[in-house]
Amino acid sequence: MSKLNELINELCPDGVVLKPLFKLVTINTPSIKILSKNILITGDYPVINQGSDYISGYTNDKTALFPKNEYIIFGDHTEIIKYVDFPFAQGADGIKILTSKNINCKYLYYCFVNFYKTTGKYTRHWSAAKNTLIPFPPLPVQEEIVRILDKFTELTAELTAELTARKQQYKYYRDSILTYDESIKIELGQIATVTKLAGFEFTKYVSYSDSGKVIALRGLNVKNGHLDLKDVKYIDNSDLSKLTRSKLHIGDMLFTYVGTIGQVALVNEEDRFYLAPNVALIRTTTDKLMPKFMRYYFQSSQFLKTQIDRLLQSSSMQNIPMWKIRKFKIPVPPLAEQQRIVDILDHFDRLCNDISEGLPAEIESRQKQYEYYRDKLLTFKKKEAAENE
Repeated sequence: MSKLNELINELCPDGVVLKPLFKLVTINTPSIKILSKNILITGDYPVINQGSDYISGYTNDKTALFPKNEYIIFGDHTEIIKYVDFPFAQGADGIKILTSKNINCKYLYYCFVNFYKTTGKYTRHWSAAKNTLIPFPPLPVQEEIVRILDKFTELTAELTAELTARKQQYKYYRDSILTYDESIKIELGQIATVTKLAGFEFTKYVSYSDSGKVIALRGLNVKNGHLDLKDVKYIDNSDLSKLTRSKLHIGDMLFTYVGTIGQVALVNEEDRFYLAPNVALIRTTTDKLMPKFMRYYFQSSQFLKTQIDRLLQSSSMQNIPMWKIRKFKIPVPPLAEQQRIVDILDHFDRLCNDISEGLPAEIESRQKQYEYYRDKLLTFKKKEAAENE
C-alpha cells in the first residue's frame, strides 16, 4: 500500500469535506500596481499579471513588492491560475492575489487548477471561481499529494528548460543567417499586397458558431510563426460569398498590427481560413520571394529591432497603419539561398515547436500524464460537513 493510501485510511477513511475556495483564502491588495507602460524587459523584481507568460516583465520599484510567501494568482479575465513563492509586483490588470488559510497553499493551487471549470470568455470570473469546491483532507494527506505532484511537475520543468535552451539556440542561429545589408532590401509594398478588413465589412455577413470547419483567424490565433487554433471561431453558417476579400490561401502571411504587434503566421490550408479584423494580410505578388523566407525574416531580431521596435519607440501609437507596414524593408536574396535557409530553419522549427515529435511531444505527453494523476489524487470520497464546518 502506498504512503498516501495509508494516510487516507488512517486519517480520513470516511471521506473528506468539500469547502468553497473563498473560505480557504485571503485576498491581498497591492499598495502599488505597475502600469503596462512601466514594465521593463529586465529589472530587479518580477511583475506578474493575468497573461499567459508566467512573468510579464520586471520593475525596479521595491515599494510595489509583495513579500516572499506562497500565493495563488487568479486572472479574473483570462482564468489563468499561477502559483508564486517569491517576492513580486502586480501588473495593472485584474488579478486576485490569494493566500491560503488553514490549508497547504500548493495543495490548494493544485485543487483550484484541477476543479475550476474555465469558460474561455473574456469577462469577470472571480464571482464564480470563488465557489470552486475544494476537497479538504488532513494536512499530512495534503502534503503527500503535493510531494507526488511536485515530482511530476519537476520532470516537466526539466524538459521545458531543455526546450527553452534549444529555442535560444534556434533564435541565435536564425538571427545569424538572417542578417542582411540594407543594399539588398526593398520595401514590402513593392513585392506584396498588405491589406486589412474594416470591422463592418466582416461582421455584417458573419455568424459565429462553436463548431464547424471554416475558421475566422483573429490576432490570438497568430503566435510565434504558427497558427494557434486552441481558441477559434467558426463561420460556416456565414454568407461566405460576401467575404471574398477575407478568404485566405496557402502562403498568405498574417501579421498582428494591434495589441501584441509583430506576431506572424502562414496559412497552410485552402478553403478553411478567413481573415478577421485587426489582423493584416500580407500576400506576395512575385515568385522571387518565398512566403516561408519572409515569415522567418519577420521573426528575426534584425527585423524586430530595425522595423518594429524602432517604429513603436518613435510613436505613441498602439497599432501600425497599413501604409507603414508597406514601407517595411526586407531582403530578397536569390531563391536558392532562400530555399537553403528555409530548409535549415524548418528543421530547427520542427524540433522546437512540433508537438508530434521530439521534446514538445514528450512535454505534451508528460503534461497529460500529470493531469490524469492530479485528477486521480485529488478525488476523494465525499463526507458531509458538520454544522460548524
